[in-house]
Amino acid sequence: MPRPNPAQLAYGSATVILSALVMLLVTQARSGAGIAAVAGAALALGLVVAVRVPAGRAAHRSRPVPGGVPGQRGADRAGTGRRLPQPSVRR
Repeated sequence: MPRPNPAQLAYGSATVILSALVMLLVTQARSGAGIAAVAGAALALGLVVAVRVPAGRAAHRSRPVPGGVPGQRGADRAGTGRRLPQPSVRR
């Protein structure tokens, strides 16, 4: 699972704090169960917001381009159909 980016953390955290504050003020919850329900709903809403925030431009740049550029790992040499050797990840 990829790590969340700073925008996702900021939006999710702000959503949790603000939604919990608003729900506590609107419902005027005083019991432990009411406060726990508000906290759970705020956490769930913050999670949904954090997941729905776009991942950013870095994810779009890392997609491979069809055809590849000669010199990239796995790209073929000038249309010969032969692939460049790839370094081993095993040591």
